[in-house]
Amino acid sequence: MTKGEMESVEVFASEGKGRGLKARKEFLPGDVIFAEPAYAAVVFDSLTHVICHTCFKRQERLHRCGQCKFAYYCDRTCQRAAWLNHKNECSAIKRHGKAPTENIRLAARIMWKIEREGSGLGEGCLVSIDDLQNHVDSLGEEEKKELRADVEGFLEFWPPQSQQFGMQYISHIFGVINCNGFTLSDQRGLQAVGVGIFPNLCQANHDCWPNCTVIFNNGKIELRALSKISPGDELTVSYVDFLNVSEERQKQLKKQYYFDCTCEHCKKHIKDDLMLAAKEGESKPSAETVKEVIQFSKDTLEKINKARMEGLYHEVVKLCRECLKKQEPVLGDTNIYLLRILSIASEVLSYLQMFEEAADYAKRMVDGYLKIYHPNNAQLGMAVMRAGVTHWHAGLIEAGHGLICKAYAILLITHGPSHPITKDLEVMRVQTEMELRMFQQNEYMYYKMREAALKNQKIQVMPEPSNEASPSLFHKKE
Repeated sequence: MTKGEMESVEVFASEGKGRGLKARKEFLPGDVIFAEPAYAAVVFDSLTHVICHTCFKRQERLHRCGQCKFAYYCDRTCQRAAWLNHKNECSAIKRHGKAPTENIRLAARIMWKIEREGSGLGEGCLVSIDDLQNHVDSLGEEEKKELRADVEGFLEFWPPQSQQFGMQYISHIFGVINCNGFTLSDQRGLQAVGVGIFPNLCQANHDCWPNCTVIFNNGKIELRALSKISPGDELTVSYVDFLNVSEERQKQLKKQYYFDCTCEHCKKHIKDDLMLAAKEGESKPSAETVKEVIQFSKDTLEKINKARMEGLYHEVVKLCRECLKKQEPVLGDTNIYLLRILSIASEVLSYLQMFEEAADYAKRMVDGYLKIYHPNNAQLGMAVMRAGVTHWHAGLIEAGHGLICKAYAILLITHGPSHPITKDLEVMRVQTEMELRMFQQNEYMYYKMREAALKNQKIQVMPEPSNEASPSLFHKKE
């Protein structure tokens, strides 16, 4: 954090929430309030060989550390940049015979940093690692068992010649990781690839309708303003996806972050009616019918997850179509169970290159999302972008260009102009604008040229559907 950024925010005692962050100057939508490098960060266990351990970018060919044979890097530049943090880890892995889990690796990196620099307030830090909340006292029996296993694993891995820490302090560090670990995404922001600790970001409290968002960009996290913020306003981020009724969000926040959410949207159940909407009009369904269809939707979502895990995408499409047939006469256009099925159907159909049907579902999904989400929500922006690309593939150039422009406007605020995904979107926007002009001048020629161009297309065919949700803000063990 630069001196200027430190002067534009301050830590304060937030009523009922412990510490919080507030603005000391005005911010407008899209402004970067501060950027913060990780105090310590590691790649997930499952991705250690495909993600660079320094910049967290996904690369086809990575250089492996010749010493421990565990860490991978883009090139010599990334490898040299990593050495300060990897040096101790490298010899510990060689001594131990294998790399431990991501939690233990992250705890070790934090401890080695404390050994080098002490645990007090570092340069550009608003709070020290010792002062971060650990919630160890709030852990349930199962979580305590996991914590004990982590501590034991850590003690086996930790070299005898390194500074020795007490059990209580080691437990504190694992507690900090458990409730403050921030998810790092790959360079395009589409996949969660690692976890890091960012002490300044940890001071931002949750609100289901926040005034800030967090994005991982070019090796740092950025806290960005979503709406106009005045001096003295608290800076808030959302720890969970808004696309859930208030009761479910509150349950999730209590279970994962150990607090009761009392934000305006939860207290007043704002937008819950939209998320559980039933069809209106003459043929309004009974409450019993709505309940039955929602239960059928929940059961179908479980079957869909199973089929997706097995890669049975045609089965997923069949399940979605059956569910939509049941939902359409009963559920309202903004009902979250309808929107979830529309989202899965459009994504999987795009992957199977059945673009026209996918575009129809994507359009309905976006129309519902626009009524529910904050207008500058990152997940909304990504969904609108995917819908725009799907429309382009379906040959619906006018609607496709319109959606890509809408997504670009959102992502300029949530991700900023320098983020790789915004740059990709700008290329798409220019390309679809050019195609739209051609289409308006001569429709027949446009389709002829499009047919030829598709053999050498710039806009990618959709990636294989992921079984993971979009990367969430904080990394939690399931």
